[in-house]
Amino acid sequence: MTENQCTIKKVVRVEGTGLHTGQQGSITFNPAPANHGIKFRRTDLDGQPVIDANIDYVVDTSRGTTIGQNGTRIYTIEHVLAATMGLGVDNLMIDLDMDEIPIRDGSSRFFVEALESAGIAQQNAVREYIEIKQPIHLINDEKGFELLIEPAETFKVDVKIDYGTQVLNIQYASLSDLSLFKDEIAPCRTFVFLHELEFLLKNNLIRGGDLSNAIVFVNRKVSQEELDRLADLFRKPKVKVKDEGILNNLDLHFPNEPARHKLLDVIGDLSLLGKRIKGHVKAYRPGHFANTEFAKLIKEQTKKQIMLREPPFDLNKPPVYDIIQIRKILPHRPPFLLIDKIIEISEEHIIGVKNVTMNEHFFVGHFPEEPVMPGVLQIEAMAQTGGIFVLHSVPDPENYITYFLKIEEAKFRNKVVPGDTIVFSLELTSPIRRGICNMRGIAYVGDKIVTEGKLMAQIARKH
Repeated sequence: MTENQCTIKKVVRVEGTGLHTGQQGSITFNPAPANHGIKFRRTDLDGQPVIDANIDYVVDTSRGTTIGQNGTRIYTIEHVLAATMGLGVDNLMIDLDMDEIPIRDGSSRFFVEALESAGIAQQNAVREYIEIKQPIHLINDEKGFELLIEPAETFKVDVKIDYGTQVLNIQYASLSDLSLFKDEIAPCRTFVFLHELEFLLKNNLIRGGDLSNAIVFVNRKVSQEELDRLADLFRKPKVKVKDEGILNNLDLHFPNEPARHKLLDVIGDLSLLGKRIKGHVKAYRPGHFANTEFAKLIKEQTKKQIMLREPPFDLNKPPVYDIIQIRKILPHRPPFLLIDKIIEISEEHIIGVKNVTMNEHFFVGHFPEEPVMPGVLQIEAMAQTGGIFVLHSVPDPENYITYFLKIEEAKFRNKVVPGDTIVFSLELTSPIRRGICNMRGIAYVGDKIVTEGKLMAQIARKH
């Protein structure tokens, strides 16, 4: 069963203070078209630069997750991204008029409430997933964390934390269905130990902090003099340590609220992969560095699984482009139009189909007694599939043409004969830059590889 992408129905704003910068401002959620993804726009800067919520743009994880591009940074993005993931919102332009996402109460609750108040709208585009085909494991003995993701039909997360203190020892949290995020995870606030809080205060690192931003755990004896000083710092009449070992600034929503917040952070950081995940995450002592390194590893190890599709292919699904539509995109005509339909296409991959019949013109002279499709025409058909992929990226493909500049590592594994159906699976190996596109392709007949190679093409306007 396919699911459609979603955005919001109207503009909605959340105001607040940045935890670390102390800046006051607002974050504004704007509807965005299908396949737009989640992007941040700094409306307070000249040119209003835009940064994609993308794992490749993570520049710091020391006090939250920070993304940056071309000198522009946005701090503490994990809580708002967890809200978008938890509510199933795929496409947003998020305007920000300061350096940092407002902290509010240190959870995702205010962002969830804002997005819900705007209304969730389905769009006419299918949601894509990262499907985990085999376990991916990241372990760091030095920093003491371990993350694992295993194949699953849906997205699940299990978290275990262990700070080795009496006040906050081993805790577990689980989320078996994202539909439970709003009630079970979104309200869970960030937390800090008292000694960490004192360090941050002394170094002016939480300029926007107050005792409503976080759960404060006290893992040592504290004098009344220190508590009075904290009360003055945070403009509270009185501060004391409760029986649970936390300051009396707030009550816990759940006994395992810290573990649930770490789970929230895992969701927010993994959302930087840009697609929803079908897989079961098991995280031990996760943190922003661990989460983002894990996301990078998932991206690296699933790239082939996601983009370069392998058999079996659903050849009966309605085509994305049929032969009539292909003729409008490609300048080729029979007998040199060698692709019959496109059955899948995304920003990073394409799958094309060629039905090989005895009526092909090349069988007249190419081993006529034992007809075999010429390898050079298999590469040409692969190149035409790639051409459709490249032209799909422009709004007016009829005004462009693709020229292939290079073919490398071409290999022919098995014969292609009349009656065969060739499926060409191509992926983008690097972003399209200055009209240059690099692709890797594999051609299958059934479950057998018949041809493979690397292609470089240039897109140019027709004269």
